[in-house]
Amino acid sequence: MDFWQQVQTLSHEISKEVGDRLLSDFGSATAETKSDGSLVTQSDRWADNFIKQALLKAFPGHAVLSEEDFHLFTDTPWTWVIDPIDGTTNFARGMPLWGISIGLLYHGHPVFGHVYFPPIQQSFYGYWPGESGLEMPTGAWLNGNPIHTTRDQPSSSHLFGICARSTAIVQHRVPAKLRMVGVTTYSFLSVAAGFMMGAVESTPKIWDLAAVWPIFHAAGGHWVSLSNKDIFPAEIGRNYGNYPLPSMVLARANITGIFEPAVRTGLGLPGNFCML
Repeated sequence: MDFWQQVQTLSHEISKEVGDRLLSDFGSATAETKSDGSLVTQSDRWADNFIKQALLKAFPGHAVLSEEDFHLFTDTPWTWVIDPIDGTTNFARGMPLWGISIGLLYHGHPVFGHVYFPPIQQSFYGYWPGESGLEMPTGAWLNGNPIHTTRDQPSSSHLFGICARSTAIVQHRVPAKLRMVGVTTYSFLSVAAGFMMGAVESTPKIWDLAAVWPIFHAAGGHWVSLSNKDIFPAEIGRNYGNYPLPSMVLARANITGIFEPAVRTGLGLPGNFCML
């Protein structure tokens, strides 16, 4: 088994085992509020530790950055970035949309991602070398089927995802129906799979984005940094615990001007976007 097949197979096996355990806790977990206002459960902590230990056992020379444990990005060439439960609020309240996110970075560049949503049995994964300099496979899949962003023109019958902190966009003209799913990874991957035309997240963290980044780009999507700063490569020595990476994702670059005014005005953002 070559390296990339090992990476994909291990990610699938880990997320499936963790997902089966989490389904037994689903809707009954007791949630606590963290310092940033987000929720955490004992299920998050168990899953975080399980995934981390499984990855380090298989790849002892790699580092792991995780939402519930270690937040400092180091100079280790290969770094896994994990979110044990993306959508903890949904998970704790019994809403059947939450996922397990596992991404792999090479010198700070996301090159592989696997995100599994146990309640709806959807598994996304993809490879994308980007600016990493690696010779590697490229592509994005949902349940084994190739995915690509939509080539449609925006219309009132298409969808655009928003987050709880971007609801002001409702007051402005967006040429699509707005949807809030409460899970950053699923919102962005819905664009990658062609379900939605675009999506915006005001305060995502690195573990919300690392696994999605290669899948989304391999599917042909266009990523916009809303902070006018590069999101990746990750910075050595940075503590990502409270470091937001506001982003908008779109099906393709040539519709940016259609959505930019409403998003920028709705979020009160000055200046131009940084296209990634």
